[in-house]
Amino acid sequence: MVKLFSVAILILLSLNVFAQNNLRKLEDLINTKDPGWPFVQQMIDSATNQLEILPADSSKANDALLKIQVTTRSPMGAIIYQTGGILVDHGWIRILGSGSKAISRSIPDWNKGKSIQEFGQTPAYLLIADDAIGGFFAINGGAFGKDMGKTYYLSPDRLVWEPLDLTYTDFLYFCFNNDLNEFYQNLRWTNWKKDVSKLEGNKVFNFYPVLWSKEGKDINKNSRVKIPVEEQFQFNMESRKRLGIK
Repeated sequence: MVKLFSVAILILLSLNVFAQNNLRKLEDLINTKDPGWPFVQQMIDSATNQLEILPADSSKANDALLKIQVTTRSPMGAIIYQTGGILVDHGWIRILGSGSKAISRSIPDWNKGKSIQEFGQTPAYLLIADDAIGGFFAINGGAFGKDMGKTYYLSPDRLVWEPLDLTYTDFLYFCFNNDLNEFYQNLRWTNWKKDVSKLEGNKVFNFYPVLWSKEGKDINKNSRVKIPVEEQFQFNMESRKRLGIK
């Protein structure tokens, strides 16, 4: 519990640093006395779901850490610094790190133009992961309510930011160990595993009819094409506006 509380405080402190626009130096962000990576590694080693840890490029890791201003004492900072990202369940969920060949997006670069316009701004929410069907996970920075630091999910079949009541660390545990078939009930089609394993980390499946429509509820009957994840995110945001979803 102490570890989870500390993680939440670290995330909130990082948001305050954004607000102050007082960026810390790299040496201040790399924690060698109490690094978060052994804790994350322990979670990975005990995971029950299939994981692929993408290798980190040191220059990309340093750049991402500087841009996001989270220390490596936190699980998020540790994942950014130690990995290019993590693929969960044959690539169904993509947890963002500092970017790699498989997932070229780092957390800060992916959020620029979405939750922030420039590095140093306070993010109203922070996108941390997405999935193969165009769903997005984000940490609340104030945009979704008073539960700062908790994870929300934008489901492609509802287009609503749904509270998961999970801290970032809880979210990692959820990805590593929870029954994802249950969470994604009615959103996985026959032979999904074969299709998703071939999907690039910067693309998602786009469905027609759209999953949030009355006609699109049976995912096995929908046609699907691969599109850039950026295109899907913008489509989701525009669809929310058209439908009057706040």
